Amino acid sequence: MQMGRGMFMDVKCIVAIVERGKADKIVEGAKKAGAKGATILYGRGTGQSEALRFFNLRIEASKEVILILSEVNKYKAIYDAIVDIGKLNEPGTGIIFTFMVSELTGLHHREQIKN
Repeated sequence: MQMGRGMFMDVKCIVAIVERGKADKIVEGAKKAGAKGATILYGRGTGQSEALRFFNLRIEASKEVILILSEVNKYKAIYDAIVDIGKLNEPGTGIIFTFMVSELTGLHHREQIKN
């Protein structure tokens, strides 16, 4: 992957889906662990709301989706911080996963500013 002035790097995307209201604290910890920034999206889960309709209640299961791009060799500390702060090892607190980014446009200006 090319970024900036001919520099190639492998990038991972970290995706964490957490209960609404928890993302800001998690992102703050992720930044302390090395994340340069994050994007927070809002959504709603379907599994839990379907179960709640069984009791004739309609309660939205609001979620926050955190997206963080990181160099492959730096992502693990960020990932671990998110798991720890979000208590994602506990049932019902959210999920986290990563995937490799195959194409990336738009972050090259950050490298150019540094050079």
